[in-house]
Amino acid sequence: MIADVDPDILLLTGFDYDAGQVTLSAFAERLEAAGAPYPHLFSLRPNSGEATGVDLDGNGRTGEPRDAQGYGRFAGDGGMALLSRFEIDRNGVKDFTDLLWKDLPRATLPHQGGTPFPSPEALEIQRLSTTGHWLVPIRWPGRETLTVMAFSATPPIFDGPEDRNGLRNADELRLWTRLLDGDLAVPPPPPPFVILGNANLDAADGNGLRAVMADFLADPRLQDPRPASPGGAAEADPAQTGDPALDTADWRAVAEDGPGNLRVDYVLPSAGHVLAGSGVHWPSGDAALDTARTASRHRLVWVDLVVER
Repeated sequence: MIADVDPDILLLTGFDYDAGQVTLSAFAERLEAAGAPYPHLFSLRPNSGEATGVDLDGNGRTGEPRDAQGYGRFAGDGGMALLSRFEIDRNGVKDFTDLLWKDLPRATLPHQGGTPFPSPEALEIQRLSTTGHWLVPIRWPGRETLTVMAFSATPPIFDGPEDRNGLRNADELRLWTRLLDGDLAVPPPPPPFVILGNANLDAADGNGLRAVMADFLADPRLQDPRPASPGGAAEADPAQTGDPALDTADWRAVAEDGPGNLRVDYVLPSAGHVLAGSGVHWPSGDAALDTARTASRHRLVWVDLVVER
């Protein structure tokens, strides 16, 4: 699926992390054999699976996957990886993965019965990022640096009336807004930049604070290419209110009682960037669709940016 689209810069989410990048290097070798070489690889240890020793989900037990900084059965479970054909400026990387949730300006922290959920102790150590938030400068040939802003947020479900995961999901998205507003310790990146990742939030359908995504997509500092596919349109859920051609996740094939197909994966360039095209690689036809579903329940979202030399 990756070789079919053949992007120059690729973000993988749900990709396990190991300190020596053995898995990522082995995967890059497979891609090169398939005709998609990526000489520059980048990954950082994620919050997913990072043990805390604290009850973070309020069920009275510790040491479970939901008690990690981000859901994970082991350290590094379901991390992120960035692959590029252009040089990565590793010295210029900014990492917000260890930012505490309570330290995000105007954070929406969970409460239940007027008290912090699940406990004040938990919120003192709870990081905002489920997986990570990275600013990664990439040196384009013949022009200025492109800053890639990568993240992968929690699903806004699997919680209770306190809406812990829904609030966290929204604040993981708002971190980028706070950064662009200049509210964080790191200055906002100058254009050109691109925000990409799995927001696990659809502006029109599914669970979560959908208005937060709608507001984010309307931010005048960004542009939404609205990548689409005929394959997504062909798999439309009658209950959807959004355009099914924009969907990026094929959850109808996972569970009949699931959320249905949704648009949760995004590539959002900075305003003013010239675009040559965009799409969602969602093939049609039984054989091709089976291959796509074997690869992931998510579809590969692509955007072509014009490089002015």
